[in-house]
Amino acid sequence: MTDRKAEQVSATTLDPAPNRLRGSNGGRRADPIFRAVLMVAASSVLIILAAMIIRTTIEAWPVFAKEGILGFVTGQEWSVGTSRSEVTGTYGAFPFIYGTLKISAIAVLFAVPLAIGIALFTNEIAPPWLRRPLAYTVDTLAMVPSIVYALVGMYFFRLYFWAPVGRFVADSPVGNVPFFSGPVLLSSYWSAANILTIMILPIITAICRDVFAQVPADERNAAFAMGATRWEVMSKVIVPHSFSGIVGGTMLGLGRALGETLAVAVLIGSSQRWAPRLFFGGDAMTAVIANTFADAHPEAIWALLAIGVTLFFITMFVNVAARLIVARVGERVGGGAVV
Repeated sequence: MTDRKAEQVSATTLDPAPNRLRGSNGGRRADPIFRAVLMVAASSVLIILAAMIIRTTIEAWPVFAKEGILGFVTGQEWSVGTSRSEVTGTYGAFPFIYGTLKISAIAVLFAVPLAIGIALFTNEIAPPWLRRPLAYTVDTLAMVPSIVYALVGMYFFRLYFWAPVGRFVADSPVGNVPFFSGPVLLSSYWSAANILTIMILPIITAICRDVFAQVPADERNAAFAMGATRWEVMSKVIVPHSFSGIVGGTMLGLGRALGETLAVAVLIGSSQRWAPRLFFGGDAMTAVIANTFADAHPEAIWALLAIGVTLFFITMFVNVAARLIVARVGERVGGGAVV
């Protein structure tokens, strides 16, 4: 009898875990409440997004109904009416869509090689005392407000850098190509693309730096052991392994370029015309909204909302394409991806 009691006391003393793992009734009631709170938090993003799409589309529908979606996207005449109850003007947003896609593509074309080079230098070549200050400097560029970029670009870069370079290109044999022909305007696709390059460079650089740092050390050391140089390790090991992450960072930078407003509005030229020339002044979707919304009549506001809806779907298409590209490249190449 005494031995049995001793065993019971010993089991109770040495194995208290079952009592702790059972949980209380309060804990059981808290689980569904916590799950519901998380569900509301997660679905709020979708609700807000759906509300934005539905509301703006309803407001812009009279313009889409009159011009047709295809006609609105491909039309080249933008003649604003002043009616408060019907659509009387002509709305073709192609010059603005063209300008947005053009300057964004050029900005990405310039920014991606620079970002890869800066990230490789920071991670692989720079001495330890320089790496952290250089990384902080690049990250600081991402925190500079758009108005600062706009003012510096308008009063400094376009006067002393972009315009002289543009004139040099237009006057060289390359200028015989229609895309690079003159005259070179101060406010143009060229100026807007350059300011976007500076603005998206920190985003792409930061992502490239992170994915380069995730390359396994064993792969680097194996390449060095086989006699590879530092350049060969960077070009044949680090960059291919991180390719999906580079694509993801590029798409994030492209999304930022598509949505940038203020800097583009003051540097692109604000012209409703368009031309397949780099140094021509045009307009962008965000720029025309920012420049004309304040003084717009109700009919013009409908048209500007239609531009906003179109820009939203372009951005959504870019994001979906980024997901698919990163997933596809990740399956083939491997490596970290950030989207």
